[in-house]
Amino acid sequence: MLDPRVLDLDFESEATRIAARLREIVARQLHRRGLVVAISGGIDSSVSLALAVRALGPERVFALILPERDSSDDSAVRAGLLAEHLGVRTETVDIAPALEAIGCYRARDAAVRNVVPGYGEGWKFKIVIAGGVEGLINRFRVVAESPSGEHVERDLALADYLTIVAATNFKQRIRKTLEYFHADRLNYAVVGTPNRLEYDQGFFVKNGDGSADIKPIAHLYKSQVYAMARHLGLPERVCAAVPTTDTYSLDQGQDEFYFALPYRQMDLALWALNHARPAAELAAALDLSEAQAEAIYTDIRNKRRTTRYLHLAPVLAGEVAELDL
Repeated sequence: MLDPRVLDLDFESEATRIAARLREIVARQLHRRGLVVAISGGIDSSVSLALAVRALGPERVFALILPERDSSDDSAVRAGLLAEHLGVRTETVDIAPALEAIGCYRARDAAVRNVVPGYGEGWKFKIVIAGGVEGLINRFRVVAESPSGEHVERDLALADYLTIVAATNFKQRIRKTLEYFHADRLNYAVVGTPNRLEYDQGFFVKNGDGSADIKPIAHLYKSQVYAMARHLGLPERVCAAVPTTDTYSLDQGQDEFYFALPYRQMDLALWALNHARPAAELAAALDLSEAQAEAIYTDIRNKRRTTRYLHLAPVLAGEVAELDL
């Protein structure tokens, strides 16, 4: 039977294996002294930080907390609790002034106003996705809320959608710039924090949160990351955190913005496709129609195809055989 138990692991054995691998990579492959981890208070960065500490000890791990204008206040609180729990050094930098200076908010807000003309000071918004689970082409919509509580939802033209995404991608890229500043300063390596679902489906920004020297949990499904957090004894407030993008001013789940289903169901769907389970089995496990299950498989394959370039190293127009890695 296809059910969540297929994702069960020996978490102690896996944590030990990852820690040993991190030590080997840092010392023998990268020749660095420690690890830098940017933490958001979310489950993935929290587990990545805990595994880094398990590998090298708190004295060789440096944590960054990098909020901006749209970040949830609770995210920074959870990140601080985690850092204190693990005993690591931290630095908090508000990246909003840098984003303001580079035009992130200005470009984003102008694109939103093209769709919602009244959008302005005091408004909040998010982007939502629709279509994939029904077997349709994914389309994007903007959901906005006025200061008086009025809700507006509109389809996004492609140009406006791309501008909003391009502008908000500044957030991940500015954060990564700071991570590498501290990595260079300390002779440390940078940890990337995507889980398997995000890594497989291209849910990251190239040269932003997708940029790293080591990605310790990219093979773990998100359900496994949550279970690992509890196994490692992380604070309950971290273990119970609901996954969000923490990118837009309105609360937004990852399934609203990118994935066809909430993460527990999406994990099972990805596992089933990876293990060649027929759509009928997935449909029974998730209480969906077989057509819906097949549409989810198609959506996974389409995202792999359209985001493949995110995984690629720079492509050379000519051979440099001496540096062939």
